[in-house]
Formats: sequence, structure tokens, C-alpha cells
Amino acid sequence: MLTLLGPRPERSGFCDGLSRRGFLRIGSLGLGGLALPQVLQAGATDGASRHKAVILVFLPGGASHQDMFDLKMDAPAEIRGEFRPIPTNVPGIQLCEHLPRMARIMDQCTVIRSVVGMEDRHEAFQTYTGRLNRNQPPGGWPSMGSLLAKLQGPGDPTIPASIGLAPRMGHVPWSDNGVAGYLGAAYAPFEINKGGGKDDMVLNGITLDRLNDRRSLLTALDTFRRNVDASGQMSGLDAYTQQAFGILTSSRLVTALDLRNEDPKVVERYGKGDPRNRDDGGPKLMEHFLVARRLVEAGARCVTLAFSRWDHHGDNFGALRQDLPLLDQGLSALITDLRERGLDRDVTVMVAGEFGRTPTINKDGGRDHWPRVNFALLAGGGMRHGQVIGSTDRLGGEAASRPTTFGEIHATIYQAMGLDVNKVTVPDLTGRPQFLVDPGVQPMKELVG
Repeated sequence: MLTLLGPRPERSGFCDGLSRRGFLRIGSLGLGGLALPQVLQAGATDGASRHKAVILVFLPGGASHQDMFDLKMDAPAEIRGEFRPIPTNVPGIQLCEHLPRMARIMDQCTVIRSVVGMEDRHEAFQTYTGRLNRNQPPGGWPSMGSLLAKLQGPGDPTIPASIGLAPRMGHVPWSDNGVAGYLGAAYAPFEINKGGGKDDMVLNGITLDRLNDRRSLLTALDTFRRNVDASGQMSGLDAYTQQAFGILTSSRLVTALDLRNEDPKVVERYGKGDPRNRDDGGPKLMEHFLVARRLVEAGARCVTLAFSRWDHHGDNFGALRQDLPLLDQGLSALITDLRERGLDRDVTVMVAGEFGRTPTINKDGGRDHWPRVNFALLAGGGMRHGQVIGSTDRLGGEAASRPTTFGEIHATIYQAMGLDVNKVTVPDLTGRPQFLVDPGVQPMKELVG
């Protein structure tokens, strides 16, 4: 993958200090794997046309479903929790009192209360791939963003197809922006926030301003070509480097990342969070919801972001009183913004953590890991919304109706993206065709049937 905001590398004898590894990283930029003629064709045919896209919002640590979208007011006190439900704009559907903005736009959303089949693993893998992290083919399962990069490419040839906004966290798996798996590094996400701030944006020590010097680029490329190893692993160099340079010398990506180009009233709607990491988890970056919208509008096919930290083994309700209003503001602003811009039929938003939380509140006032049932929220994508799918039992510990898997949710999103999960396959490293989801898994008819 190519990472902006990275540390300056050691000098290596290559012009401008670019190492061979640096060029390999340029060559593996996830742009959808298009050859140059295809890139040019995309630029000629897509232009300002709309494209399908997805924004995946990961809640690191596993958010408490019983305290957000599935409150159990008839359960005993040690299970019920401290929050009260409020009505939404859809009759019969209630949400937590700390999600009032989401309650006002429930007609634009679907809550799935019966997600099952999870693993007790603190990672984003299953959320992003729709698969279990075991029995993988050689190279591993690719994430949704990488598959979309492979199959559909970017909506604009100067924007990466798959972009990850998750920053560094103490618990590294929560920083996951998705993995390319057997697709290879060419389809890995373009990571934005694994270093310092945007003002420090560099490519292995070379500033964007310097990259605009075409002569330096050509000299560096010629030097690299003279030193390229003969193993053949760099076949296709020209296509990838031209794509990478196209991105890095285009103003479109930098413009999308720069919120000074946004209407201040819109920025205010999304709100301000807290940029500090909490313990081993992530910061509360409200602006990432807005940046995600700007990136898909600019041409990204998939954007991932990780918001805050939800692993509340203690003081669950105190932590949620801080975080739920922020999530409520940022997420509702994103969904409303997409609708006002006419993007809600083309852009799908998915929100989920890696698992749910225990029905019983522990002695420290927290809820522990509970992979037996979880929630997910979907919006946009031209789906049928304003509904709740599935239910849990009286205690919120088991799926009582319509058990759903992450695979089914992914299949639903792929169908919204125009991909038939029963027909589309991608070859793995052995040449074996692999479906986008586990065989037999189908899209949810309640949403897209």
C-alpha cells in the first residue's frame, strides 16, 4: 500500500531519496488495477458521472447493542442498563435517548438487531471482509474495499479506489483499514492517517509540492528502471507508477481531504470531537465522517473509518454518555448530507463493531465481550429503509428472529453496488475462483430483494 503522512525514509542512492521499497509501494497503490488505457478510458467516460460507493464505519471494541439500538426495558435491572428509549420518526421503532438525531432520520436507516456468527476477536477483519478469520485461502481473504478496487476501480482515475482513514491505535488490529488478501498489494487501501497531520503529507520524505516537479519524477523513475531487479516482480510497473503519480500530482485528492474547501456550515453540522487516542483505542474524529463523504463524492469506491473506542468492560454508561452524542451527530450528519446531495441512492453506509456485549452488567458497571449477537446499521445505497430487521430475546443475548451474518450484509452491499454475488468471482493465488461471500450466502431481500 502507499501511505501518505509517513516517516521520512533512509536515503538509498535513488534520486530524491526514493528507495526501491518506496517505488514498490508506489507501484502497489490500490487504484483498481486498471491498465493505463483503461484509466484513460475511465477518465473519458466517467468524468463527473455518479458512481456507486460504500462508507464502512467501524466501532473498535464492540459497541453495546443493548444500550444503543436494542434496549430491553422489560429485563431485570442488572441487564436493562441506565438508558431510556425514545421514539423515532418511524412508528414503533425506538432508539437510545442519547441518539436523538438518528431517531429523527430513522426512515433513512435500517437497524439489524440479530447479527450472529461472530468471533471473539478484537479486530475489524470480519466487519470488513464478511468472513471468519480462519480457513483462509493462500494470501487471505480480501476486504470489501480491495474487492471493489479490483472489480470496479475508482470513480475518478485520480482518486484511489479504496481509502482508509483509521489512525494508529494502541491495539493495532483496530487500526485496520482493510486487507488486500490474495488480491495482492495493488489493491490494498490507500491509508491517510497513519502518521502526522495533513500538513505533513509526504510520500516517503518527498512533499507533494516536490512531486509536482515532473523532471524530478522522470529522473527518479529512470533511475529506478535502471536498477529494477530482474525477477519479474515489477511487471506492470508503468501502469501502477503512472496511476500513483497521477494521484499524487493531482489536486483532487488533496482538495477532498482539505476541509477548508467545505462550507463552514456543513463542517459545523458534523461537529468537533477529540483527536486524542483513548487508552488503546481510537480518537473521536468527527471530521472523518465529512472527509468520507468528500472522498466518495470525489471518486473513491470504498472509504473505511474507525470511530472512538467501545470496549467498555467498566463504566460502560459513563463512556457511552460521552461517545453516543458524538456518534449521533457525526453519523446523522453523514446520512443527511448524502441525501441532500442526492448521493443516498449511490452511497451505502454501514456501521458495526466486531461483536456485541454481554446482557449482564458486570461488577465494574461494564459489559464484556458477547459474540453471540450484535447489531449493524445500514443507510443509503438505494435500499428500502425505515425498518428493523431481526430481534433478540428478552435479555438481548440471543437472536430470536431473522439471524443475520456479516456475509449477508456484505452480499446486500455488493448487490447495491451492482455486483451479483452468485456470479462474480475473483481468482485467488492458486487460480481458484472465489466468490465475494461464502457460497450460498444471499443478499437480504428485506433491503434489496
